[in-house]
Amino acid sequence: MDQIPIRVLLAKVGLDGHDRGVKVVARALRDAGMDVIYSGLHRTPEEVVNTAIQEDVDVLGVSLLSGVQLTVFPKIFKLLEERGAGDLIVIAGGVMPDEDAAAIRKLGVREVLLQDTPPQAIIDSIRALVAARGAR
Repeated sequence: MDQIPIRVLLAKVGLDGHDRGVKVVARALRDAGMDVIYSGLHRTPEEVVNTAIQEDVDVLGVSLLSGVQLTVFPKIFKLLEERGAGDLIVIAGGVMPDEDAAAIRKLGVREVLLQDTPPQAIIDSIRALVAARGAR
């Protein structure tokens, strides 16, 4: 029996217009056998949460370069809780200071994968997080 592929939504939230990195990650995850949905640029937290729920994803990955992580993640977690999806695995990627990475982990971000994280490490991290959570 075939295993159900891990479903991942990758999102760019806010005004950040740089998406080369998230596209590289999307391709690496796809090539590793995951179902990947890329939301495109300039999404709101509401759009991202709605898409994650509608697409029944295992992981929501939010890529940020614009410095809005301390504003965006509280909104995302509040919306997930309100919509009964507070157990969704949320990860962050992009560029941010170490202290912001620590702060968003305290909010509930399960993993922070910065710009220098090798693609295989991202794949391994997502697989480990989903395996630890168990089947959906």
